[in-house]
Amino acid sequence: MISLETNYMGLTLKNPLIAGSSGFTSSDKLIKQLADAGVGAIVLKSLFEEQINLETRNIISLNDQNYSYPGAEEYIRNYTKSNSLKQYIDLIHDVKKSVEIPVIASINCISNSDWTSFAHDLQAAGADAIELNIFEMPIDRNKASEKYEQKYFDILRAVKKNVTIPVAVKISPYFTNIVHIVDQLYANGANAVVLFNRFWEPDIDLENLEIISAKVVSSPDDLSRTLRWTGIVNGLLPNVQIAASTGIHNGDGALKSLLAGAQVVQLCSTFYINGYGVVEQMLGELESFMKRWNFHSVNDFRGKLNYSEIPSYEKYERAQFMKYFSDKQMR
Repeated sequence: MISLETNYMGLTLKNPLIAGSSGFTSSDKLIKQLADAGVGAIVLKSLFEEQINLETRNIISLNDQNYSYPGAEEYIRNYTKSNSLKQYIDLIHDVKKSVEIPVIASINCISNSDWTSFAHDLQAAGADAIELNIFEMPIDRNKASEKYEQKYFDILRAVKKNVTIPVAVKISPYFTNIVHIVDQLYANGANAVVLFNRFWEPDIDLENLEIISAKVVSSPDDLSRTLRWTGIVNGLLPNVQIAASTGIHNGDGALKSLLAGAQVVQLCSTFYINGYGVVEQMLGELESFMKRWNFHSVNDFRGKLNYSEIPSYEKYERAQFMKYFSDKQMR
């Protein structure tokens, strides 16, 4: 008998497909549809530190008198934070009532101030785990890369002091040494890592000479980088659980990620492109693959093609095209 059951950060999931943080996980109604479609868990839309700070500044700027009263700015800031947190806690309460799958809260933060203590409130509201989405644009030429990296560890440690539920850290692919960063996150208490963040990227409109948004959703072509680092990290750090993210649009993408060593996969862009029905389709593809290869559980093939399991490491290490094309006849 085939079983898709998966353990992620100590949570039992009926399958390894997780709905990642997005507009689809922003309300109990939408989340109920995802649960009915068959996902194994959901990550709530993130509570954004930067967005709340921006909202605070906008409120203050609407009235010049806000600058005249001592404490007005602090009052507005605290009110905005409290109101945003209350709405998020209400969402957790509503979702926990409507679905039986694990609910993972998400905090998008760049500091370890109030946001880390908020994690305790999210746990009290019923969140089964927390995903920390941490990123600060490294544009300060006087700030060494180690300082930026240290912020990840500081935020993680501060959150872990406030909660007992598992914590995952979602990181970008832009570190000099991803294996080292993941190793240090694990040493500082991370129960899992999510590889990788997908960022808003700029483009240039040549007709109007202005900055615009580049393509927002991912494509299956974006999976390659995720596969490379999932395979390497799982091979070198087998105790670290990985949620593969970015470029997973179908069953093939999910299977490749699991074979590379992912514990679970996160889905997002595929919902915008293919709708909820993609979940049933992907689950069917997973089961068909397992029947074909006589695998009875996901653990039977998870990591089977990671960095340490394949005979030639260079399949993951190869970076220069010339190493590939040097023996190919060019026409």
